[in-house]
Amino acid sequence: MTTKDIVKIALFAALTAALGLFPPIDLPVLGAKITAQSLGVMLAGALLGAKRGGLALLLFVALVAAGLPLLAGGRGGLGVLLGPSGGFIFAFPLAAFVTGWLLARLAPESSPLLSLLALIIGGIVVIYALGIPWLSVVAKLPLQKAAFGAMAFLPGDLIKAVITLLIARAVRRAYPAL
Repeated sequence: MTTKDIVKIALFAALTAALGLFPPIDLPVLGAKITAQSLGVMLAGALLGAKRGGLALLLFVALVAAGLPLLAGGRGGLGVLLGPSGGFIFAFPLAAFVTGWLLARLAPESSPLLSLLALIIGGIVVIYALGIPWLSVVAKLPLQKAAFGAMAFLPGDLIKAVITLLIARAVRRAYPAL
């Protein structure tokens, strides 16, 4: 791994933290917040690729676990990670990895629809696949109720996938060597 790789990994961990500064939208029924941080997950995978994107989000999760208040609302620490939303956060590195892996298999200049599908699978499906069962167990909810509650986040996550697609394609055109 080169110094350039390490800088990119740190940069995308910082970008994901910065996206936590956007005011979250509260969902009072679930006690959860819609944040912009999953946009950072998708961008890391889309722009850094599987390995570096996954490492960037692994660094982010490690910093949160160490207690840094990098999550939306200035939250951090093991208490947050072991709480109801912890599964979603723990899924970030895998989601960035899968996003980068899928996009590499499709080639960066593939059809926008295939790229969007890769972003949805990596950046939404993977996060929900780990986060919803975790939420069900920690919050002592039936799996169906946890899944239904998580669907409130789906429209926002789909918008973030489209935004990621637009940003990633523009960045790739401007910096093809990235």
